[in-house]
Amino acid sequence: MEHANVTAAEALEKLKEGNQRYLDAKTNPGDISANIRKKTCDEGQLPYAIVITCSDSRVIPESIFSAGIGELFVIRVAGNVMDKHQLGSVEYAAGHLGSPLVVVLGHSHCGAVGAALSSEPGGFVKSITDEIRKAIGDEKDETRACCLNVKRSVSMIEENLQIPELEAQGGLKVCGAFYHIDSGKVEFLD
Repeated sequence: MEHANVTAAEALEKLKEGNQRYLDAKTNPGDISANIRKKTCDEGQLPYAIVITCSDSRVIPESIFSAGIGELFVIRVAGNVMDKHQLGSVEYAAGHLGSPLVVVLGHSHCGAVGAALSSEPGGFVKSITDEIRKAIGDEKDETRACCLNVKRSVSMIEENLQIPELEAQGGLKVCGAFYHIDSGKVEFLD
């Protein structure tokens, strides 16, 4: 497959180039053909990047990065918060599928961050907003709060999966990014 043996730097460049194509496109140029469906079914997946992002329906990593089937391993959860389920998914994609890059992708106008800033939700949503509050502290600016939330998730991945050791060996890289819903532009935070 064309994504085998891609370095973290090459994966990051592919995401940046894909986002630029997305900004200029009217349709998604990612390969979703019958051939790629068959190939990934028969040969398995080799995604060049892992993307942890919000469940927001306006944030579609495959479109944002002009990616097709088998290119991205996407983990979605409201507020792109991390717990052992998300960490296990990252561990699987990095360890078993060989993905060299992990991107935590926050976004503008995030409902989960907004709820953490302005309300006291109940039910299971509270577990999400509690995690976001740990990340943002007293921050009141929504964009800065979103970025702090991304940075906390990046730190959690690095700390729990011994990423610095893997990075030092030229393997896995973890970075944060912020998606501007209005323009479509992805701003990498690292």
